[in-house]
Amino acid sequence: MAMIVKQIWTANAYRNFNYLIACSETGEALAIDPLDSDKCLQSAKEAGWQITQILNTHEHHDHTGGNQAVVDATGAKVLAHAKAGYAIPGMFRGLIAGDIIKVGKTVELEAMDTPGHTMCHICLRSHTDQPALFSGDTLFNAGAGNCHNGGNVQSMFHTFSQQLNRLPDNTLIYPGHDYIENNLRFTLNREPDNEKAATLLKQVSVQDVNKPLVTTLQVEREINTFFRLDSRSVQAQLRASFAELTGPLNDETVFAKLRELRNKW
Repeated sequence: MAMIVKQIWTANAYRNFNYLIACSETGEALAIDPLDSDKCLQSAKEAGWQITQILNTHEHHDHTGGNQAVVDATGAKVLAHAKAGYAIPGMFRGLIAGDIIKVGKTVELEAMDTPGHTMCHICLRSHTDQPALFSGDTLFNAGAGNCHNGGNVQSMFHTFSQQLNRLPDNTLIYPGHDYIENNLRFTLNREPDNEKAATLLKQVSVQDVNKPLVTTLQVEREINTFFRLDSRSVQAQLRASFAELTGPLNDETVFAKLRELRNKW
């Protein structure tokens, strides 16, 4: 399928990424979390695209705050998690796991119900030869979303272990924020001998965020602590940080303790 992805760097304090996904045949486009409505509308105009749908990965204002301006300019329909209507004004379509979002004639995206950051979080998986995952605030490059504002760390663990970790290695990762440099520093704090993370940190520390690195799930499995729960190095560092971890460690405990440490990082 001919899917075009435009990643838009907002350059705001939250380090948001916004996205346009367009059909190459019709020029119809889906805007994902278009907080910076001006940049999203301008990008669509420059490309000759018409934004017909908006997808909010979740209900937080730094992802929904641009909706109204885009709707006013384009008449686009707002899509989000089926249970997020209470927090997202004017929602047109509520999504459940497995729902298909079509963009024009060539693009199909599948909704994944991915609770953890909030309990109304959607990730989108593309039906393309090389799949792409638009992961909102669930999966970041080299990191995982926090669970502070309406989330749950056990749910996040199950989303990672039962859903994300089962996706193909070549899945491209498009997150809701650019936190990769800080996340890699956390990886190296938790797993000092992770040479791939150290190499990648040197690379991204000088990258142009307007043309950011796009990782794959295979890369994430190598450099993202939240996929590396059975690493001896990760577990040894955890035991050094938490005296109560004396017996065998299960994956859920490791994940939760890593998230606890990352909250303070």
